[in-house]
Amino acid sequence: MRHYKKGRKLGTDTSHTKAMKKSLVCALLANDRIKTVESRAKEIRPDVDKIITWAKRGDLHSRRLAIAALGDKELVREVFEKVAQGMFQDRQGGYTRIMKLGPRKGDDAPMVIMEMVTEPVKAKKEEAKPAAKKAAKKAAPKKVEKTEEPEAQAEEKAPEAVDAPAEEAKAEAVEAKAEEAAVEAADKAEEAAAENAEAAEAEAAEKEKAE
Repeated sequence: MRHYKKGRKLGTDTSHTKAMKKSLVCALLANDRIKTVESRAKEIRPDVDKIITWAKRGDLHSRRLAIAALGDKELVREVFEKVAQGMFQDRQGGYTRIMKLGPRKGDDAPMVIMEMVTEPVKAKKEEAKPAAKKAAKKAAPKKVEKTEEPEAQAEEKAPEAVDAPAEEAKAEAVEAKAEEAAVEAADKAEEAAAENAEAAEAEAAEKEKAE
């Protein structure tokens, strides 16, 4: 059992593995790019990130830790100077990049190119989305107000629409009463005219009798 044996099996003993990892880290920091086996590249990635983190701190203790890890004072000085000049300041991790090359002829081992990421960090597009969402939220109440205004106008118009038929009904009722009154007046006038005619005929008949 491999108790207390953390890490990948790289086909070598412990001392050889440590020396190989140190050599690969130094080569990567010195040249910014190396070609190696994928398993070895993934194994040294935490060590490289640790060296860059110490360089960002920049104090004496971090420098001594880096010298102990790499065993090269001149290389440590170069790395600390690059970081002090602004390299990796806007990057919070992910200082290396691995690009696969395919299998190696002979033993079919997966080969990769490992390089330092020196480009500045690009702003994420997702940062613009929350701003757009906030703007949409701010604009939303205005839209609600706009939608409420037509509703209010509709509510105002609704009573008017209800009152209009009632007024029309009242006007029709008044007109009907006026028509009935006119008909009654005409009937009364006809009756009066008929009575007058009868009275005139009666008087004429009485005069004839008297003669």
